[in-house]
Amino acid sequence: MSCPTLSDPLRRRLGLSVVCLLSAVGMAAAQPASSGADVPRTPWGTPDLQGIWDVRTITPLQRPVDLADKSVLTEEEAREYATRAQLRRVRRRDRSVEQRDGLSEVDRVPYDDFWTDAGSTVVSDRRTSLIVDPPDGRIPPLTAGAQERARRARETWLRPMRPIRERVRGRSPAHAPWDLGLSERCLVGLSSGPPFTPGGYNSNVQLFQTPDYVVLLTEMVHQVRVVPLDGRPHLPPHLRQWHGNARGRWDGDTLVVDSTNFTDKTGSFSTAGLAMGSALSLHLVERFTRVDADTLLYEFTVDDPATFTRPFTAAIPITKATETLFEYACHEGNYAMINMLAGAREQERASTGLDPAR
Repeated sequence: MSCPTLSDPLRRRLGLSVVCLLSAVGMAAAQPASSGADVPRTPWGTPDLQGIWDVRTITPLQRPVDLADKSVLTEEEAREYATRAQLRRVRRRDRSVEQRDGLSEVDRVPYDDFWTDAGSTVVSDRRTSLIVDPPDGRIPPLTAGAQERARRARETWLRPMRPIRERVRGRSPAHAPWDLGLSERCLVGLSSGPPFTPGGYNSNVQLFQTPDYVVLLTEMVHQVRVVPLDGRPHLPPHLRQWHGNARGRWDGDTLVVDSTNFTDKTGSFSTAGLAMGSALSLHLVERFTRVDADTLLYEFTVDDPATFTRPFTAAIPITKATETLFEYACHEGNYAMINMLAGAREQERASTGLDPAR
């Protein structure tokens, strides 16, 4: 694999070199065998990455604690793992239905059971985590500075997706729309990344390709990234973007997308609805390798020295989708914005004994 060169101190670059060496060993096991004859190509000669790709898998991002010493499952263990995952979904559905006694049959359909589509199988090489480096398959610890920022944030905010009624009483001011999270406002977030990861639903991405550009469209939050391939430099450091400033290049038959210039309005890395740290110092490298007609290996390396104690890398073999993309019409936050802000003001009046009519 080819690793990025960072404009950081020499110590940081040397540390990343070691990480890249370890990542190469891990991803050698993660990458399916490739046959050049099976890889479709564009008229201009590069691998054809176009199409809709299905990112779903029940393999977790991080290795479960009870599998700490096991990096790969046997075939039998993989089947058992999938069976247990299905049983958990059934129990969750049944528990949700029990809590909805007295409702109509339509209303009794649990949200999770009706809407989610997280897949039913582990990744093809049966790894126990999508993370291939560090070797323990876990997200590295937060730096001391990131932990302190998180502690201060908790004094003002609870988890971004919690109901507004649980965040007032002096915790979340909600004075204006920008006091609410971007995902609450249906702007960015969830599993769309970057980097994109498997989610509960809408885990698809569509790639478009020309000799000069690649376009990445995620089904979740209908996010579009236009990546130039002409060698232009990144934007100046003072220009920041929600999805970062992406620049692409070909490393042999692998498309490399290098992104910097993220903003502190987004998290450095988000998983399970929890944004970790600020993305101001994030350097993200994504790699797309067409393995065969039906498989695309997606790899990403998160390097953010202000948030994580070391970089980490994940590898996800994704497959050609059989369906089209569907609209992700997240408008609840927009329609409800007036109600959320008005509700916060109402609770403030109630807590101070003021007349709600005033």
